[in-house]
Parts: sequence; C-alpha cells; structure tokens
Amino acid sequence: MAGPQPQAVTLSPPQHHVLDALLRQHSCPQAFALRLRIILGAAAGQPNEALAQALACSLPTVRKWRRRWAEAEAQLAVVEQHPADLRTLVATVLADAPRSGAPGSFSAEQIVQIINLACLAPAELGRPIDAWTPRELAAEAIKQGIVSTISARSVGRFLKRGRTASPPQSLLADCQNQDHRPAGV
Repeated sequence: MAGPQPQAVTLSPPQHHVLDALLRQHSCPQAFALRLRIILGAAAGQPNEALAQALACSLPTVRKWRRRWAEAEAQLAVVEQHPADLRTLVATVLADAPRSGAPGSFSAEQIVQIINLACLAPAELGRPIDAWTPRELAAEAIKQGIVSTISARSVGRFLKRGRTASPPQSLLADCQNQDHRPAGV
C-alpha cells in the first residue's frame, strides 16, 4: 500500500547552482550539508524513504526539510536572480530553528570580565589569598559590580571553557632532549 506522495520540490538552475556551491564549501557544517543533500535528492525526484536510507537519516527529517523548502519556494523564486540574496535565503530556510529554553544569564562581556579577574593576582585586589578559587572569583565579581549574583559553579564553567588541551609534558623539551643526546645512547 503506497503512502502519501512526497511534497514536490523543484529547483531552478540558479537555485541548484547555489545549493551545489554551498555543499562544496570546505567549511560546510555536516547538518547543513545533510539538508542540502535532502533538497537536491528531492529535486531529483527521489522518494522520502529512499532519501532517508541513502543519507542515513530519519524519515521525519527528510519530510521536515522537504516541507520547509516547499514552503519557501515562492520567496526563493523572487530572489533567484540575485546570487548573494539567494544564498542568504537558502541559508535561512535551511537553518536550525531557535531552540527553546531560558536565555543565557550572563553577557559575553561579563564572562570576559570575570576571566580577566582570574588573570589578576588576588593580592592586587586586596584578597588575602594566594590563588583564586571559583568561590573567591564569584565573590569578587559581585563586589566589583560585574554581576549582581553568580555561583562558584558558573565561574568554574567559564574558566574551564577557555582551557586548551595540552600534553602532560612539554613537547619542545622532548624534542630538545632528543637532539642533544650523546652518541651511542
């Protein structure tokens, strides 16, 4: 028993060109590339089930992006003679929808100011400690009016987020030690 017919997707040559160009970009995120492939496959006449299987994604995902494209086809046709506008609209149509949830509690500027505090010696700010702890940084941020309230845990997350992975030993020291070994060792 056949199910409902998939939503028709048509691409004009300028639209097809923009989709191909976006897909070939080296910096194309994988989720965006999947959406581009869904639209290109749908325009080629592939049914939803075949597309989902070929692209290793779910059937609802194929239906969703096919529907989104079909809903935007009138807008896309209006701007297709302007490649920059078409590219922007394609990116908008295939972009993630806003996520639900509470907005962030702290601005980027506040986070930077807290991290900047961590770079200062506690003694410079009149703190009788040798090294910052998240609790001390939170108290100092409140004292300086950077934030009205913040937990030590939030401060710890901000500081942890900025760390880069580094090897347990200095690679430069290892290279130098190997270069200056006596002969026969």
